[in-house]
Amino acid sequence: MSESATQAPTHEVILTDVAAAKVKSLLEQEGRDDLRLRIAVQPGGCSGLIYQLYFDDRMLDGDAIRSFDGVEVVVDRMSVPYL
Repeated sequence: MSESATQAPTHEVILTDVAAAKVKSLLEQEGRDDLRLRIAVQPGGCSGLIYQLYFDDRMLDGDAIRSFDGVEVVVDRMSVPYL
């Protein structure tokens, strides 16, 4: 099996250095090092979509992940096309 076949999918969301530092600070305040920043899109709301941003300790099947200075940003596979 090739190396690329074993890597998790990725997404196109970008976290700036300032945002990554803020997320790190919030995680340090929580005293948790097992959380990731999850971004999700669900049906609903005035425009037809609801955007969610929260800390999550889960990894779901098909999650796309990228790391920004140690902060992992996770997007579920159904949300990737919308972001």
